[in-house]
Amino acid sequence: MLTKVQKWGNSLGLRIPRSFAVEARVEPGVVVDISLERGGLMVRRPPIKKYLLRELIQGITKGNLHGEVMSGGPLGREDW
Repeated sequence: MLTKVQKWGNSLGLRIPRSFAVEARVEPGVVVDISLERGGLMVRRPPIKKYLLRELIQGITKGNLHGEVMSGGPLGREDW
């Protein structure tokens, strides 16, 4: 598919056709990785980082552990 590169401030921008965006799971605000490959532009979604609970727990230390955080008073008929 041919599309036109347009000026966007001091940068250049491309419009991504809706059908391409849907298939590539790209929507406004999604971060993409832009690279040069053999003289051409390649736009890809970066791999989604998967976290395991045990890995996150291993990262807890006395230095980054915090106490309770108050988020406000009761909103209904809670009994505090």
